[in-house]
Amino acid sequence: MTARLLVLAIILGATGRVAAQDLSTTCRVASTYDLTVKPDALLFDRAEGAPRNVSMHDGALRADGSAVNLRPDDQDRVALFESRVRALVPRVKAVANDGVDLAARAVRDEAATAAPNALASGELDRTLNARVADIKRRIAASQSTRDWQEDAMRAYAQEIVADVGPLLTQDVGSEAMQLAMSGDLQGAAALRDRVASVSTGGQARVIAKLQAALKPRIEALCPSIRELVDLQSGLKDGAGRPLQLFEAGG
Repeated sequence: MTARLLVLAIILGATGRVAAQDLSTTCRVASTYDLTVKPDALLFDRAEGAPRNVSMHDGALRADGSAVNLRPDDQDRVALFESRVRALVPRVKAVANDGVDLAARAVRDEAATAAPNALASGELDRTLNARVADIKRRIAASQSTRDWQEDAMRAYAQEIVADVGPLLTQDVGSEAMQLAMSGDLQGAAALRDRVASVSTGGQARVIAKLQAALKPRIEALCPSIRELVDLQSGLKDGAGRPLQLFEAGG
């Protein structure tokens, strides 16, 4: 359970899943599209609904592979929309990077309770530091929200389990064996309580810490995100359907 908790904590920080959830609830803006930011275009795509694919570049708009005829003012609107999205990318990545650092710190705090020997030896720090660096490289290289979907995260979680899990189980198992061999039943009971506390409450504590720390950063993004909803207003695809790349909630 401890390894599972630490994996969840790292994943939450790395992918900005807490940030993504709060982005939707705090800013009250969501999207049914995946977004890919390419050097030559913004690409929006989804599995269902029309249009399924939308691209923007330099004031040009394409929907489901067909060019959309735009008035000059709408061309300006599309160009501004694209520039605003591109300006948001490094800001969102900065929040995600902060989430990585905060999650790693929270993981260390929880490990200090559940697996202090792994923390004291420096092994956990070395493993976490390597994973933090890897996660930040992935964030820097990522150009698509598809990189952070649940299936991708599940695969990455398995990688982290392979790194972090043995350190924690070895620590807790070794301590439990020592207590049992010495006949320290009270110590063994305390160890069970300690691990149980982390297993049942650690995830909630990590999430609460991340939310509290990241919320001001997320709120600062809201005006720019809501601006995208306004900028798309009036834009339509070639069939005359309104574009709803971002949708405002209540």
